[in-house]
Amino acid sequence: MKILKSIVMVALAGVLFVSCKKNNEESEKIIPQNQTEATKVKKEIAPENLQAATFKIEGMTCAVGCAKTIQEELSDLDGVQSAEVDFDKKLATVSFDKTIQNQSSLTQIVQATGDGATYKVSDFK
Repeated sequence: MKILKSIVMVALAGVLFVSCKKNNEESEKIIPQNQTEATKVKKEIAPENLQAATFKIEGMTCAVGCAKTIQEELSDLDGVQSAEVDFDKKLATVSFDKTIQNQSSLTQIVQATGDGATYKVSDFK
C-alpha cells in the first residue's frame, strides 16, 4: 500500500510540475493587447507649420471617461503632435500642423467624441 501511495504521489507531482511549466511557457508567449496594435508613426512637423491652440471644453463629467477619451481622439489625428486635456480646468492644449488641422477640424473632433451635443468647445486661442 505504501508503494502504491508513493507511485501516485510521484505521478501527481510530475503532472503538476509539467503542467505548471507548460502554463509558464504559454504565458510568456502572450503579448499584451496594447502591444499588438500597430504603433502609429507620426510625421515630423516643420517648425514653421507648428501651431498651438488652447480651448475650453464644457460637458466633461469625469477625467477617465471624458477627458482621456477626448485627449486620445485628438492625439490620434494626423497633423497633431501632442494633445493634453485637463479635466479639472476643463482645458485642452493641442500642438498641431496648421497645414493639416485647424480650429474647425479640432472643434468637430471634440464634439463628435460625444453624441454631438455633450461637449462644447469655446474660447479657442
